[in-house]
Amino acid sequence: MNSITQKTVKTKPKIIAAIPCFNEEKFIGNIVSRARKYVDEVIVVDDGSTDKTGLAASKAGAKVVTHKKRRGAGAATRSAFDAAKKYNAGIVVTLDGDGQHNPDEIPQLLEPVLSGTADLAIGSRFLRQNSQAPPKYRKFGIDVITWLYNIGSRVKVSDSQSCFRAYSRRLIEALNITEDGFGFSVEALIQARRKGFIIKETPISCIYHSNGSTINPISHGLGVAWSIIKIRSKD
Repeated sequence: MNSITQKTVKTKPKIIAAIPCFNEEKFIGNIVSRARKYVDEVIVVDDGSTDKTGLAASKAGAKVVTHKKRRGAGAATRSAFDAAKKYNAGIVVTLDGDGQHNPDEIPQLLEPVLSGTADLAIGSRFLRQNSQAPPKYRKFGIDVITWLYNIGSRVKVSDSQSCFRAYSRRLIEALNITEDGFGFSVEALIQARRKGFIIKETPISCIYHSNGSTINPISHGLGVAWSIIKIRSKD
């Protein structure tokens, strides 16, 4: 009787790219098409767009989750996580739908999570030499928000506002995002840090263009800063 040696084969986790967006008809098709080269599926959360964002995403091959009314970046990301869990994601990569993030950098962002050395990989705009610098007013806001996150913590990051990230499934299961606005970006970091998950950063590029985000940077920065104060006061 022949004996059969069974070997344990480590299967690659299912990777899903999740793209929350609002009125990104011009960019989303290209972003979806490029992201699909590196992931198993792409999910686009159309957060109440008044243009044809959802249709463009669907034509490019994405699964589309639609919010009838705009609910905010945090609510859209929460919907993206819920959809990713429904489709059995092992790792979720989040990126913006306005062309700021380069989908061709997804593999380097995934590496720390795929290798098991991190539960959350953050693409940092400030670790890459010769990367396009953000406008000064935006850089100032990012620095203040990142300082508020880092102060008093042993786990520090250089870019708390980057939404180009890779999350492990076990981290997604542990997160409880309550912020509907952009405060979710730091809320996720605070919860991950508090619960002992490993956070690493990897250098990325970033493209700033005139047709990008239309969010008022002052109200955005103040809103996120207030969210951090609220969340950290609970620690």
